[in-house]
Amino acid sequence: MEFRWVSAGCCCGERMKVDANFSSLKETNLREHLVRFVLGGAVTVAAGLIARRWGPVIGGLFLAFPAIFPAGASLIEQHEVKRKREIGRDGRRRGRQAAAIDALGASFGAVGLAAFAIVLWRLLPAHNSWGTLLLALVAWVVVSGVLWILRKLSKRLRDRRSSRWSARSVRLKE
Repeated sequence: MEFRWVSAGCCCGERMKVDANFSSLKETNLREHLVRFVLGGAVTVAAGLIARRWGPVIGGLFLAFPAIFPAGASLIEQHEVKRKREIGRDGRRRGRQAAAIDALGASFGAVGLAAFAIVLWRLLPAHNSWGTLLLALVAWVVVSGVLWILRKLSKRLRDRRSSRWSARSVRLKE
């Protein structure tokens, strides 16, 4: 299953639509699900071993790593390469780009999860459990969302800067 975010802009009252594409379920097979399960289990076991050796605080940090990320990234790349090959193109570059965008999103989510953990760690002992959990959830969403928005803004700035330089070089050539 593939979820796509279709955005009309960045924020400030602009609409954002979440779209679910269930047709991608047809593209997966049992082997891919097994790979995800085994790699996710391996990451979880590794976090448990780390927690046993260095304590639950350090082990918990490793649980913030998305357990199925390694398998997901490789499968995203394989699917993109396959799609491009079906239309007669080499899809390796597109596959790497798709996996890189997924990795970036996972990184932003992990940073947001760290914010979630910090809020729980600092507030849970002395405050209402449900209120603290809700605040931690808000922290996760806000941190991850702000990182994604900053990424979009920095890309726009880079694009503007490069277009200015290319326009300037065209003027110099004339």
